[in-house]
Amino acid sequence: MTLTTTRSPEAILDNVRAFAATEIAPRAREFDVSGELPRPFIDQLAAQGYLAASFPEQYGGLGLNPVEYGLFTEAIGKACSNVRALITVQTSLIGESLLRYGTPEQKQTWLPRIARGEKLGAFALSEPNVGSNAKGVETVYRKEGSLFVLNGRKRWISFAGIADFFLVMAREESSDRVSAFLIERGWGGVKTTPMQGLLANRASHVAEIDLHNVLVPEENLLGSVGGGFIYVTSTALDHGRYSIAWGSLAIAEAALEAMVTYSRTRSQFGEKLHQFQLIKGIIGDAITQIHAARALCLRAGELRAQNHPDAVIETSMAKYFASKIAMEIATQAVQVHGGNGITNEYPVERLFREAKVMEIIEGTSQLQQGVIADFGLHRYYVKP
Repeated sequence: MTLTTTRSPEAILDNVRAFAATEIAPRAREFDVSGELPRPFIDQLAAQGYLAASFPEQYGGLGLNPVEYGLFTEAIGKACSNVRALITVQTSLIGESLLRYGTPEQKQTWLPRIARGEKLGAFALSEPNVGSNAKGVETVYRKEGSLFVLNGRKRWISFAGIADFFLVMAREESSDRVSAFLIERGWGGVKTTPMQGLLANRASHVAEIDLHNVLVPEENLLGSVGGGFIYVTSTALDHGRYSIAWGSLAIAEAALEAMVTYSRTRSQFGEKLHQFQLIKGIIGDAITQIHAARALCLRAGELRAQNHPDAVIETSMAKYFASKIAMEIATQAVQVHGGNGITNEYPVERLFREAKVMEIIEGTSQLQQGVIADFGLHRYYVKP
């Protein structure tokens, strides 16, 4: 079935929850084990409009506001973190960057194609020696006439293995100015190499990108020269963190449901596990943490909808807290499962691995702590 954009946000969310339960969740283990999201499945997502959930309808999107998009992300992430990652990249990282900084021609060229699933993108920031220090990219460019010439290597790039184009951050050879470029896979000098042996996100087609004297026309510059970090990267990572916050909440919820279900069906010493006080304590803490994380995510979404100046820091707090409690709850879910928790016959093994990644991507927990602390040192300072 194909979702039409005339449906209300409530109908869209009901649809995505049903789709996630019937079409995504039953295949989450399959995707993790096989290490891929099959193209026919991605086409299914596109047919529903899910690759462009927050895009305006004029570009083929569903037009969801920030809170609605968060709830949408939660539904997908609860079913499968790899599928949520695809949507995060296409919608939050690539799409929102194009919507904010793209020219009318760039928007019309790329956004409808992303929405239809005709073109998949990848956000190419991280490098072998550059992770959280986004300003320190080593991929470089120089200007030759009307062309930019790019050289460098990107690493840990989600969906680079199957993407049709890449949003690449590169530093000018003669300065520290970082600019953003839209580069197509088929251009000369572009090579991708899949990465193997990953802890999680195994179906996110993570790959390295090698760029050797890649010629980029001026019309493929996104935003202004030198605006790649201050504007494009900052915007993309802010939207990415918001998506990761909801995705982390989703993992925590899935882990809670798994441990509650297991504790009510598994017996030890003649009693169901949920009857033991220590297990009740674990479950009680998890429920409280999830409700607190949900409040932070909703607060961030509401402020984003208002374009409130505190939206960015509230998003960082939501991402920091939700990713931390996702890891804690997933760890406890494995513990409740005992030996069964460390086999992929049960979902908590996968949830445990996926939760760990959430503390790293779009800015590590330690980086978020520093950002939040700097905010607090100003906001909560009381002059003597």
